[in-house]
Amino acid sequence: MSTTAELLKGAAELFPDEVVTSAHVRHLDLPAGAGRFALITLDNGLDHTKPTTFGPQSLAHLNAAIDQVEQEAAAGSIVGAGLTGKPFIFAVGADLKGVELLRRREEALAIGRSGHDVFKRLAGLAVPTFAYYNGAAMGGGVEVGLHCSYRTVSRAIPAFSLPEVFLGLVPGWGGCALLPNLIGADRAVSVIIENSLNQNRQLKGAQVFDLGIADAIFDGADFLERSLVWTAAVLNGETVVERAEIDRGEAWDAAVARGRFIADSKVHGAAPAAYRALEIIAAAKDGDLQAGFDAEDTALADLIMGGELRSGIYAFNLVQKRGKRPVGAPDRGLARPVTKVGVVGAGLMASQLALLFLRRLEVPVVLTDIDQERIDRGVGYVHAEIEKLLGKGRIGQDKANRLKGLVTGVLDKADGFADADFVIEAVFEEMGVKQQVFAEVEAVAPAHAILATNTSSLSVTEMASKLKNPERVVGFHFFNPVAVLPLLEIVRGERTDDASLATAFGVAKKLRKTAVLVKDAPAFVVNRILTRFMGEIQNVIDEGTPVEVAERAVEPLGLPMSPLVLLELVGPAIGLHVSETLNRSFPERFTVSPNLKAVVEAGKRGFYVYDSGRPELDPEVAALLRQGDTVLTEEQARVRVLDAVAREIGLMLEEGVVAEAQDIDLCLITGAGWPFHLGGVTPYLDREGVSERVNGKPFLAPGVASVPA
Repeated sequence: MSTTAELLKGAAELFPDEVVTSAHVRHLDLPAGAGRFALITLDNGLDHTKPTTFGPQSLAHLNAAIDQVEQEAAAGSIVGAGLTGKPFIFAVGADLKGVELLRRREEALAIGRSGHDVFKRLAGLAVPTFAYYNGAAMGGGVEVGLHCSYRTVSRAIPAFSLPEVFLGLVPGWGGCALLPNLIGADRAVSVIIENSLNQNRQLKGAQVFDLGIADAIFDGADFLERSLVWTAAVLNGETVVERAEIDRGEAWDAAVARGRFIADSKVHGAAPAAYRALEIIAAAKDGDLQAGFDAEDTALADLIMGGELRSGIYAFNLVQKRGKRPVGAPDRGLARPVTKVGVVGAGLMASQLALLFLRRLEVPVVLTDIDQERIDRGVGYVHAEIEKLLGKGRIGQDKANRLKGLVTGVLDKADGFADADFVIEAVFEEMGVKQQVFAEVEAVAPAHAILATNTSSLSVTEMASKLKNPERVVGFHFFNPVAVLPLLEIVRGERTDDASLATAFGVAKKLRKTAVLVKDAPAFVVNRILTRFMGEIQNVIDEGTPVEVAERAVEPLGLPMSPLVLLELVGPAIGLHVSETLNRSFPERFTVSPNLKAVVEAGKRGFYVYDSGRPELDPEVAALLRQGDTVLTEEQARVRVLDAVAREIGLMLEEGVVAEAQDIDLCLITGAGWPFHLGGVTPYLDREGVSERVNGKPFLAPGVASVPA
């Protein structure tokens, strides 16, 4: 078997562009005469915006540092060793750019083994070891600390997680084996499975301590100094670390069962990572760590060579890179400053928008509506939300007062918008209404003001067509709930100019939204794809397939919710309206379901009732349904739906609705919550052969979201 050094040398040759993390060893005398101590600092030489990662050369540096510390420990010249990171960052795990390059299972196996071989040396030293989680810690960054004897955590840490399952991996450098043996299986399942599958939920420093992952917690300002004082007390015997006894009986099995339930409810068996992690956690019950490490190596190798991980990395890169540098956005230098925002409408959507602009831009925001009562309700909503932020400690009293003072409401648009730089409408989704609103705003707003529409499906070009200055109209389509979903579809009308578009992208960045440039085409991206997807499911039901069969048909996609539950969230009336809009544009592909129409006309808010706590078909809805006699199997229904989606995406790319298939996936991930393990949707359609069957070619080049050839 190859040595660790040989494994790392081979891996480094595959990954010549690694940003290398150094492991600096320095020595210090601990307080209270506790003795000489070796402190290893992980640092890639860049600031906190470029987090420290572990690639092969980085692991080799850490290995060399441990060589030195091991010799010193054996010689009795140190009493302990510690591990910490550069300012604000501990370490964020394996370098995914290197993982993308792996082509063979043996290479993937070597990465797992070498990480284990290096990290577990920390547990084998002749002196106690300490991890000082001073900043963001994820994946391998968390795991390297788990191999130490003791851990402290900074109260200021904003992000601590084992996100591997979210990406399509398992915590493979000790996480699955060590964490349940440290904090118990149930808590480990929460960190490894539940948090990952809940959109990669992060832990804060206090939570890390409360879970028992860290033995002590200190404030960020003097974190390392306090940690070293605590270390001295531990080594002197003044402080004794006591950990709760681990329940290795039925509680362990119950925790694994809970993890399976969570995985089933989130991915429906469609992605293997969560289940592989649970197998290792289940086997860790007997405390055999080496067997656990070996199982992690095997799982890592299998998953690295699988499509889900490659799709997960592709999705991660879309969100972290493409999403922050929008393709097709004009020169940022053309953007104009925005010092006041106007919002037309004071309903829920408009009020959510007002709150977002207020919080992110911190400029005056003024709402208008057709009567004072609605305006007061809208401003009241914003004030109430600010009070909630204050109550949760998210903002202080001074800031709460300032924000409340910045939001106002007026009946007269001339009073509200005369000095506004950016006016967004969120009124009824009807072309005539929106055209009238824009005409009124144009008459009173400054000549430079951007006129933005939050339309979900109507033509931005037509909306601007009757204005004197249509070049300043831009689509600015948010997704509900506004505070949660990151996507912002920025729509360029036929006459929108570069300065207006650049200003829109500048505002989107300040709002911390993922902006994607979209052509002015019916329903833009997300609503067009979802309506085609939902429409085909509705067609299958209308033709005669039972509702539950049609719903189960798409479970292998592992979507966050079933299609009809999603329809309930969107609102059947809105779903019907968008389908009618698209039917007018593309009658050959977009149908208007008579059953959906009947549900809307009956005033039903969805297809289901929840009397038992689970969704069951509403008997009143069942009575409304008029179905044909064509009954499909789940497989047949799935083929129908996926073929329809692949065809629609192909047409959208031909029409130039977005620049590339990557933008389709970025929109679905950030605007509709489609899972990372699918990479949105196009990698899945490619992997399943749907793209080739329907369009004659895959959407993505080999290696983009798949194992390189």
